[in-house]
Amino acid sequence: MTQLLLLVHASATDVVVPSPRLRRRRRLPCIHQQLVFAFPYQPPPQTPRKTRRQRPVHPQAAIHALALSHVDLADKIAGNFARRTTHPFDDLRQLAVIGLLKAAARFDSSGGRSFRPYARTYANGEFTHYLRDHGFAIKVPPSWRDLYASGQKLLREGLQPQAIPQRLGITAERWREIQDACSTTVIALQADA
Repeated sequence: MTQLLLLVHASATDVVVPSPRLRRRRRLPCIHQQLVFAFPYQPPPQTPRKTRRQRPVHPQAAIHALALSHVDLADKIAGNFARRTTHPFDDLRQLAVIGLLKAAARFDSSGGRSFRPYARTYANGEFTHYLRDHGFAIKVPPSWRDLYASGQKLLREGLQPQAIPQRLGITAERWREIQDACSTTVIALQADA
């Protein structure tokens, strides 16, 4: 069992009455203390140090990481479709990334397959669905769609509309047919109820 001991030491010589000039060099009394407790000592419980709050892991973080590691594939596929259609590259890139995300969510790496060919299929599928849903109103041959996209690109570059058929290697009459077929839009009619 431990004892309780309190030792205080102070001497009168250590206390100096300060004069106005020596006020800065005043010596304080020397006090020594030693405490010994006679009862079992238990240190106070230490509170854990504040740690940074850990951000919860998103449930699909691995899927997103897999898809984002292949964004170069999305850029390549979007560039291929941007050259063949009149749609902006950024919109097509978004479609490709959506396709990558869908592919990453369904991909099973246990079969030993590579992700890139699998993802390319899904990205191409996203384009196919988008172009089918937002594409032409009537069935247009693919060669006409390509010629129309090339003609629109030449117009954006500043070529005169009369010079486009010659530049594409077709007749002016064929160019008018292609323009009529490819520029047809669908207007939704609402029935009055």
